[in-house]
Formats: sequence, structure tokens, C-alpha cells
Amino acid sequence: QVQLVESGGGSVQPGGSLRLSCVLSGDTFSIYLITWYRRTPGKELDKVAGISGSGDITNFLASVKGRFTVSRDNAKNTAYLHMNSLKPEDTAVYYCNAQKIEKTEWGTLKPYDYWGQGTQVTVSS
Repeated sequence: QVQLVESGGGSVQPGGSLRLSCVLSGDTFSIYLITWYRRTPGKELDKVAGISGSGDITNFLASVKGRFTVSRDNAKNTAYLHMNSLKPEDTAVYYCNAQKIEKTEWGTLKPYDYWGQGTQVTVSS
């Protein structure tokens, strides 16, 4: 059974940094696309950053570009979201998502989608 466990959230002052971790167990980590999302109360889930299985392709929400980076260590089954120059508007619950697509025995494609439990990030003075 695939599980995702996040850690690293907390409270920080504006301008501070945090690193979130997302550990996958139960499957081969490197075949998964990892995406970080965040949800603020009353708002929809926003896609914050994504990283390909090999780690060579990344993308970011416009408002976090230049402040957040994303990385992964496939040997440790772990993805990271490095958040720098944090702002109060970055306050949210952050989730990691792991997605893969496999071909079934009938030749169709089946997606697999897993979520972490979420971790709270609070940016406040």
C-alpha cells in the first residue's frame, strides 16, 4: 500500500525559510510525478510546485517563483519543497501528491494518485 508522509511545517516570521519533506513508501518512488499543493481556508487548492520523476523538470506557481524550489532524492524516496523569503500569504496547509500512470493488461492507461496528510505552514510576525 502506497503511503505519503509529510513533515517540516511550522510557524515562521516573514522572510524566513522552511523545508517540507514528503516520503513515499510502498512503491518505486522514481516513477512518480510529485506535486506540492496548498490550501488556504475558504480558497481552492493551489498547485505550488511540481517535479518530474527524474527531477530534471520542475514548475512553479507564479507567486512563489524565485522563492521556492523543489527537489527530490530518489534513493531516499523523498521529495522536498524549499520555501524561502516566506510571506504571510504563503500561510496554508501544504500537501504533497504523488501520481503515476500504468498500462493495464488490456492496454489502457490507469492513473494512480496519492496524497499526504498535509502540514500547516504559518507565516506571521
